[in-house]
Amino acid sequence: MKKLKSTILLLTVFTVTAFSQSGFYDFKVNTLEGDQFNFSTLKGKKVMIVNTASKCGNTPQYKALEALYEKFQDQLVIIGFPANNFGSQEPGSDKEIRQFCSDNYGVTFPMMSKISVKGDDMAPIYKWLTSKEFNGVRDSEVTWNFQKYLIDENGKLVDVIPPKEKPDSDKVIAWISE
Repeated sequence: MKKLKSTILLLTVFTVTAFSQSGFYDFKVNTLEGDQFNFSTLKGKKVMIVNTASKCGNTPQYKALEALYEKFQDQLVIIGFPANNFGSQEPGSDKEIRQFCSDNYGVTFPMMSKISVKGDDMAPIYKWLTSKEFNGVRDSEVTWNFQKYLIDENGKLVDVIPPKEKPDSDKVIAWISE
């Protein structure tokens, strides 16, 4: 019984900690290299967050993501979150993911440590992205690899782009250019 109470207490502490962020800029995550990335550094920029995978039919989107990042770096930051939630299409370690992204697509936009984007072990940033209770805008569900979340210069969620829609679609380019 003591073990059950301890487990419940730990889960409660984790839940409170996970949701103590008051907004987008309060999150801190680790990069593929293990360095801390503080979302507060993104203030004033538009942000696209995308869950990625190395062995997916959508993986070639890395090329368009990198081109978009290079073209709009002054206005847009793209942040990739590798995830193995769909079809085990991201089985690699952080080091292997970095190597794959660099060797095959020349990725220079920030890539974070592999996380879960759905389920019981969903990362706190994705709980924020997918829950109106936390983001204040809308509920959503991550449906597959390469789903994109658009965040404005003030840290507000503005749109969710489906996995199959290209990162450089007319809709996304219009949003960046607003």
